[in-house]
Amino acid sequence: MLRMGCGAGFSSDRLGPAIDLARDGDLDWLVFETIGERTLAFGHRDRQADPARGYNPQLGQRMRGVLPHLQRRGTRIVTNMGVANVPAAGALTCRIASDLGLDGLTVAIIEGDDVTHLMTPDTRLFDYGDRTIAEVGRPLVGANVYLGIDAILPGIEAGCDVIVTGRVADPSLFLAPLVHQYGWARDDWAALGRGTLVGHLMECGMQITGGYFADPGVKDVPRLADCGYPIAEVAADGTATITKLAQSGGVVSARTVKEQLLYEVHDPAAYLTPDVTADFSGVSVTERGGNRVAVAGATGSRRPDTLKVTVGFDGGHLGEAGVSYAGRNALGRARLARDILTERLSRVGGFDGAVRIDLVGVDSLHATAGRPGEDQVSAPALDEDAIRDVRVRAAARARDREAVEMLLWEVESLLCCGPAAGGGYRGRITPSVITHSALIARDAVRPTCKVLRA
Repeated sequence: MLRMGCGAGFSSDRLGPAIDLARDGDLDWLVFETIGERTLAFGHRDRQADPARGYNPQLGQRMRGVLPHLQRRGTRIVTNMGVANVPAAGALTCRIASDLGLDGLTVAIIEGDDVTHLMTPDTRLFDYGDRTIAEVGRPLVGANVYLGIDAILPGIEAGCDVIVTGRVADPSLFLAPLVHQYGWARDDWAALGRGTLVGHLMECGMQITGGYFADPGVKDVPRLADCGYPIAEVAADGTATITKLAQSGGVVSARTVKEQLLYEVHDPAAYLTPDVTADFSGVSVTERGGNRVAVAGATGSRRPDTLKVTVGFDGGHLGEAGVSYAGRNALGRARLARDILTERLSRVGGFDGAVRIDLVGVDSLHATAGRPGEDQVSAPALDEDAIRDVRVRAAARARDREAVEMLLWEVESLLCCGPAAGGGYRGRITPSVITHSALIARDAVRPTCKVLRA
């Protein structure tokens, strides 16, 4: 029975529960999954600004926190914290191991996911109306293909303590140790489908232990502030039990598992990954009690001939600014501030798209979601007199920094130019990225593995 833990489900996930797993989880493998489309593009941007950067900013803290515990247990790590600079991430891991007195620790760095050089102006983007990179009209930041277990396994087979990758499909980080442990053939689609189910359930961390599941009064979760990360106990046939540390908060139930099972799966009968076309349509989910849920019944078929590529573009400058109105007639004053900004900013050029102005606390998140139609439940009437606190938030994206500086200036001007009693101004300008997706032939990708020693 292979025992695997998830130590992160996104780039800025908590460190404490990962240390708990490293110390008390009795794990064979601890997996840190930290890459999303935006974080990958930001990694490229960071590396362009500084060749020593581009990996996950929390890599150092995570390695310092878990390596001493894992070394004592013999637990191994696989992670995509290398983001857009895998060699630098591997080198930092070795330095930290040496600082901790863990001489001899080995780190495999897996490269080959950066396929920027294979992108051309004519490369088609399937999520952009099948238009081309040239038609995006923005500078290309970087492009990364989703690698699979074929890239990871050489590092595992070399016996490395830590395997660091860039863009790898999330379930593959968990599937590769299973394939190595149980000797599954690379074309045993049924076994690979079962292992991919485990990886998919584990990849988002606390989403399966109650974190993203929690909805007070509807789906209550105990001790959410102390929620733990999940553990998977996986048998040689790919069946598994999802659980957590007994002392941690949160919950593992049939409902938490089912929510994660369907997360980001467009077709449960044909979930495309670099390793297999997984079929989750026949999966059974069975509660065993004590925060233990058994899963079985996944299968799979032949893997796709193409691989997905995330293509990142420079999104220019993003400006955000806000001011608050409180007390009687707060909504009326906020609406007047919005109207003033709309009128004045319409005279300012340089924006690539429309300025967005939200009344936070009234109708911000749903403002662009459309209004209820005849077949929808009408929204309740707004009690304007009961609204005592509104924040006006304005945002815009532009290539020209002066344009977004003007946005901030106009919002701050409301403090004296009216309406009455605005306060709490905050504004900032940040770089932004935009991502689209393409496909590439599998045989165009050449992953490599290099072993470093602390």
